[in-house]
Amino acid sequence: MTRVAIFVSGGGSNMVKLVESMTGDHPGRACVVLSNQPDAGGLKKAADMGVPTLAVDHRPFGKDRQSFEDALQTALVPFEPDMICLAGFMRVLTAGFVSPWQGKMLNIHPSLLPKYKGLHTHARALEAGDGEAGCTVHEVTPALDDGPILGQARVTVAPDDTPDTLAARVLGMEHQLYPLVLRRFIEGKRDTVFLP
Repeated sequence: MTRVAIFVSGGGSNMVKLVESMTGDHPGRACVVLSNQPDAGGLKKAADMGVPTLAVDHRPFGKDRQSFEDALQTALVPFEPDMICLAGFMRVLTAGFVSPWQGKMLNIHPSLLPKYKGLHTHARALEAGDGEAGCTVHEVTPALDDGPILGQARVTVAPDDTPDTLAARVLGMEHQLYPLVLRRFIEGKRDTVFLP
């Protein structure tokens, strides 16, 4: 059984879908949900689902990313995760943290990578006049929103879309794509899957 740590910063809707998917004959199980925000809604949702939770507040570390990441790594040790899923974790992780986990860490990003790395992806897609938007699950590498693409889901951009309405539709696809890719990844499948 593959032990999966899930990192969140907010409400954790993708985390919920991942945990819900890891039942029955699924080869993975959530071993801990970790947040850099002690009051993140995702921590309560995880606890309500019976998953251990952990908070490592980034704020006391200031600009000292290495000490924060050392604290993350130390906090993970008792849970013995085999891999990490970033699910709305809003801290950029440095090579010092990512490199030991490379090939064992996934992220979901709300754009059709390599387009629109970073923040404000939906507004940027609308400003560019794109006809479609979507989300990407990829392996995490030290470069931001980079790494091998494992899955993408697309939505059509409507003429009256706002960043919020587009984000809501993309989020619905994220909830389908991430559990699908996670299962395939644990099963050793690295080819790219597309939805719909």
